[in-house]
Amino acid sequence: MENSISDKSDLTLLGLGAMGTALGRAWLAAGRRLTVWNRTPGRAEPLAAEGARVAATAAEAVAASDLVVVCLLDDASVGEALATVDLAGKDLVNLTTGTPAQSRARAEWARGRGARFLDGGIMAVPPMIGVPDSGAYIFYSGSRESYDTHQDTLAVPAGRRYVGEDAGHAALHDVALLSAMTGMFAGVAHAFALIRKEDIAPKDFAPLLVSWLNAMAGYAYGIAEQLESGDYTRGVTSNLAMMVEGNATLLRTAEEQGVSPELLTPFMALMERRLAGGHGDEGTTGVIDLLAR
Repeated sequence: MENSISDKSDLTLLGLGAMGTALGRAWLAAGRRLTVWNRTPGRAEPLAAEGARVAATAAEAVAASDLVVVCLLDDASVGEALATVDLAGKDLVNLTTGTPAQSRARAEWARGRGARFLDGGIMAVPPMIGVPDSGAYIFYSGSRESYDTHQDTLAVPAGRRYVGEDAGHAALHDVALLSAMTGMFAGVAHAFALIRKEDIAPKDFAPLLVSWLNAMAGYAYGIAEQLESGDYTRGVTSNLAMMVEGNATLLRTAEEQGVSPELLTPFMALMERRLAGGHGDEGTTGVIDLLAR
């Protein structure tokens, strides 16, 4: 870990957890000159063996490059690591998971320190990073100038999607997609619970479930069109009145199978509220209006 950092690196990476290490390895494999720092120095050893220059302090690491990528535990860790570091003239790319509000506040903080700021939302797990055609990509938002300057470097570990100058939009896209994923996981869990006690092999049921979910995913396009037009009855084939009535069968089946309906009932309750408001000819888009506070 004695690699010299007297010469400028192409970029600096702060944070060498599983994701940070995967990012660093991808940049090194692509021939980028990389300076790294981690609070626990031992975590830098694998990347040092692959050619990374290791800095003793965060300040030393930041000084080594104009482009500084941060991938730490949380927003508080970012503030702590960079509290006394000179960021003037730097392009700071924050790939630390956070909320839109935290990203916007961190952007103002960075600008006040003389840095251009990009926030990122990583849509991948570490094994997907640096792997061609893995489907991994990263949302970026904030300084367009910074993004344009460094887009080739940013494209090395994963695909890139710029979603606007509002620094909070990368995190918002990230969390919105993860929230949809969480809801899907809830449905998958309920479906497997229903068949769990039957003579139905989960491995035989899984392809049916995946095929069905893939077919239903296109429903999102219809919701988007309805939200854009303001007409929640547009293109509806199964209206809310029919779906609420059908929910009774889902609940009875869960009871028969000895399965708790708790993953389904919150959404069903919202459907019933929307129906009670006189919107039986709509689809489920109106539930979004009930959620928005």
